[in-house]
Amino acid sequence: MLILLPPSEGKTTPDDGAAVDLDALSFPELTGDRVDLLAALVRLSRTSPQAAAQALGLGPTQAADVERNAVLPHAPAAPAREVYSGVLYDALGLRSLRGGTARRADASLLITSGLWGLLRPSDVIPAYRLGGGVSLPGVGPLAAFWRRPLGKSLPAAAGDALIVDLRSSTYAGFWRPPADLAPRTVVVRVLHEHDGRRTVVSHHNKATKGRIVRRLLQDGARVTTPARLVRVLTRLGWTAELTPPTGPGRPATVDVVVTEVPTS
Repeated sequence: MLILLPPSEGKTTPDDGAAVDLDALSFPELTGDRVDLLAALVRLSRTSPQAAAQALGLGPTQAADVERNAVLPHAPAAPAREVYSGVLYDALGLRSLRGGTARRADASLLITSGLWGLLRPSDVIPAYRLGGGVSLPGVGPLAAFWRRPLGKSLPAAAGDALIVDLRSSTYAGFWRPPADLAPRTVVVRVLHEHDGRRTVVSHHNKATKGRIVRRLLQDGARVTTPARLVRVLTRLGWTAELTPPTGPGRPATVDVVVTEVPTS
């Protein structure tokens, strides 16, 4: 099973450590793309901070994010599992995983990143600011920039495994399963049910996805089909419903229905 995650806007800035080594990151075939994108982001942040803030969708109180971007090649770096710290990653708790669960996390999780393309939790990166919906001057929309390289890297990483897609809509645009992979790809949605209505609530969605991934990693069950994923999630205590593909070449959907999300 290969689990696709979005990154998080919230990040923990490493206090110390060596700078990022692009040649040491997973998916070395993406190194050239990473070099080009990093150079464009650093150049814009150094030479035109106001233009950088505008392109990145940042306000006046977020000038420090632009300043950090300007020195990214020299900034302290740490494993991605320690850098990403948004709602999903807080619920997932990658830093607290140990033993076989931690090994499964590094083998099974792929993070789609606007700056790095694809990452594993052990990849060492600095804290940065570059949302997936950005159109970077000199580069263009990030989804279009990454679509071709990820179209080669991600299927190779998946092999014959089931692909479980928990990405947000922004990052889903970076890679969509081709027709031959759609039958073994499943999109997971989290729906909040209240008074008979089901809606997507951002915080509930992210927190529940983090908890789902943590329990799947801890459980270690071999999940090979969307139907098997529903059975495992049900056994683990969730209400999970499978919706078949809506057409040829489309993935199935698993809806996880929650009525409340614990705060801890």
